[in-house]
Amino acid sequence: MQAPAIAATPFSQKLQAPFLKHHISVLQINLGKICNLACTHCHVEASPYRTEELTPEICQQLIEVIDRFPQIRTVDLTGGAPEMLHGFRQLVETARAKGKEAIVRSNLTIYFERGYEDIPEFFAKHQVRVVASLPCYLEDNVDKMRGKGVFDRSIQALQWLNRLGYGSQPELILDLVYNPQLPTSSKFSLAPNQQGLETAYKKHLQENFGIVFNSLFTITNLPIGRSKFHLRHSKLEDEYSQFLESNFNSATLDRLMCRNQLSVDYQGNIYDCDFNQMENLPARSPDGEILTISKILEIGTLDIIQQIQTADYCYGCTAGSGSSCGGALL
Repeated sequence: MQAPAIAATPFSQKLQAPFLKHHISVLQINLGKICNLACTHCHVEASPYRTEELTPEICQQLIEVIDRFPQIRTVDLTGGAPEMLHGFRQLVETARAKGKEAIVRSNLTIYFERGYEDIPEFFAKHQVRVVASLPCYLEDNVDKMRGKGVFDRSIQALQWLNRLGYGSQPELILDLVYNPQLPTSSKFSLAPNQQGLETAYKKHLQENFGIVFNSLFTITNLPIGRSKFHLRHSKLEDEYSQFLESNFNSATLDRLMCRNQLSVDYQGNIYDCDFNQMENLPARSPDGEILTISKILEIGTLDIIQQIQTADYCYGCTAGSGSSCGGALL
């Protein structure tokens, strides 16, 4: 078995002060690993062949957490394809009924699968914020990462959302997500300037397809999941990890998404972020106890975590302008 990539300096040694949680305001829930796609860069390693998804028991606990803690301002649903997974609609409806922002991280193509054709209308009815994956505005690049025909279906889905008012009505927010192509040589680069790339996306999509959207988020590929397997197969894993380290920017630390969110998996386990979740690095209480949603309900507070758990892939979120589920940090 090949050893994991090791940065020249462990990430924990870059931190000059304790890396502590802020007040929790975001509950990000990974509903499972079932997806209608199997993208080459997916850190979750989701696919149609996975079976993991939220159980009814954990779903009910999450509904109780959303109901009990007014400090949660955002409920962020991801997967897999979250629309396919148990509890998705219940969690959206609960969050919106409590006046919280509901975000869905959508691959767009799910709207064309049997049984999910009403999803765009469901989103509009509940004013769900849609954060949609479109890793490039060029067809060849998208299909290379996500599968043949995905670009065309994504464009059709975006046009569908636009017809419902997404991207134009203030309460119907449509954001897109850019991921760089996976490297095939040691000529690595970070994501382009987010604002400049957003301008290019908007121009191309409007002129060629009549599509409008709100914001573009640029996200760095962390060396985990399928990205890690690609890098390892290409014998680039160590070099890429060291590239990310060489671009470490301490100014990003206070804005990292792990500061103010809890990430919950389909079994109810709690992590500091979705990346730690995929690498099985659980969040812990001050006395070292691994935390779960049931434990949170028992103790009655979301703010039990003090120290954030880190690993060397954290360099991916702190390189350059930073990276998060909400795009660049600086």
